[in-house]
Amino acid sequence: MTLGQEFEAFAATLEEEIDRLTQNSNLFLETNMGATAIGTGLNAAPGYAKLCAENLAKVTGLAIVSAPNLIEATPDTGSYVIYSSALKRMAIKISKICNDLRLLSSGPRCGLNEINLPPMQPGSSIMPGKVNPVIPEVMNQVCYRVIGNDLTVTMAAEAGQLQLNVMEPVLTYAIMESMALLANGMDTLRTRCIDGITANEAHCREMVLHSIGIVTALNPHIGYKNSTKIAKEALETGKSVYNLVLEHQILSKEQLDDILNPENMLAPKELK
Repeated sequence: MTLGQEFEAFAATLEEEIDRLTQNSNLFLETNMGATAIGTGLNAAPGYAKLCAENLAKVTGLAIVSAPNLIEATPDTGSYVIYSSALKRMAIKISKICNDLRLLSSGPRCGLNEINLPPMQPGSSIMPGKVNPVIPEVMNQVCYRVIGNDLTVTMAAEAGQLQLNVMEPVLTYAIMESMALLANGMDTLRTRCIDGITANEAHCREMVLHSIGIVTALNPHIGYKNSTKIAKEALETGKSVYNLVLEHQILSKEQLDDILNPENMLAPKELK
């Protein structure tokens, strides 16, 4: 795969979260205003709940509606739970992406070294020249906090009793903190890391050409048995898959060049 395909997948998985958060945030548009203490509406004027929702909608410009069952809506914190869960899901995805960035930039001699992250600070007091992926590491820690906040929301929602839930303050605080952490953290990740990433193109191409894994692309053309034999010999001798296929005269150079052309290994292809 190309780095373009890899980073496009990063973008696609986060685009899913935009839709998920938008969908879940719509649950907050249902209000129990006018329910009074436990949802019966005692001491409120008849029709107040509906009128209140209508006026809130006008003031805010949001599609706020009165809950169909005010007694159910008063202790229910399900909308908070599902929204916090969506924040956690996004945090997990972002943290995984940051793990990938750390791996892809590891090296330069003893790691993958496929990409370069913008250097932010000296990484070691004992090893001169060492640079750590500090921005992805910061984002990892932000995500851990968001994941922890989701547990707080879960327990606070579960702690409600009968028609009330007195744990809503910590529940709300946890969600607001998660939102602020993710917004600030993602902005820092983008401006301090993502925007400055560069590719080690020559090194990536070299790894492709000397990879034993490219024997997978040969499998449909030379068979599983020959592919296994070539892969094993490449591992034992240090020779490249390319040279071994030619050495054993399994394919012509023209055939091999076409099959192992990196551009021809990026998508399904008709067998010739």
